[in-house]
Amino acid sequence: MADLTSVYHHDPAMVARNIAGEVILVPIRSNVGDLDSIYTLNETAAFVWEQFDGVRTLAEIIAAVVAEFEVETTQAEQDTLALAAQLESVQAIALG
Repeated sequence: MADLTSVYHHDPAMVARNIAGEVILVPIRSNVGDLDSIYTLNETAAFVWEQFDGVRTLAEIIAAVVAEFEVETTQAEQDTLALAAQLESVQAIALG
């Protein structure tokens, strides 16, 4: 389970593409024709995705979200932790 000191990086088997202003995550290990394996990120999720660089902690990412968007720290923390858990569950990101 992640905590605020956790550091995530993109899984190399998941690629992100910006298509018509939307960020789409596509696994390259699965059948890309399977639409259940393709994920669309909203603006905030795309911002957080970019922060998962293998260097920044979740606490640093949350601070960046608060600075970039009009959101309270508590809400940013809840949403960022939930997004990290979702992306980890579909193997889009990994700890370390």
